[in-house]
Amino acid sequence: GGKASRAGGKKQGLKANGGKREAGGGAGVITETEGKGTLVINHSTNIDGLLEVLQRLTEVRGVATLVPGRLSSSKSNAPRLVLRVSAPTPDGFKCIARKGTQVQEVFVVSDLDQETLEAAIAWSL
Repeated sequence: GGKASRAGGKKQGLKANGGKREAGGGAGVITETEGKGTLVINHSTNIDGLLEVLQRLTEVRGVATLVPGRLSSSKSNAPRLVLRVSAPTPDGFKCIARKGTQVQEVFVVSDLDQETLEAAIAWSL
């Protein structure tokens, strides 16, 4: 088959093959552990300590995928690493990680509700 036999967008393809995606063309390194969520490592730079927190968060049942997003800086200062739920997305939630003046988006693909996810984040910190 040609293009007509392919599934729709990336989101559908991600779900159709069990959440696994082949990394091609420098798309990112995907770490997977049997029975746990997936942490997509697609940036060379992340907020210090964030990957360790996200790795613990993959152990929570209901968390399918964690994708660190864009890194930026702000004027205000967070003395320690903070991860909070920012907004719902079609597949889960967008979270904001902060430490010092660095700010980073984290996308969570999950079927958990916001309250449960916030409790899981508090546990993982």
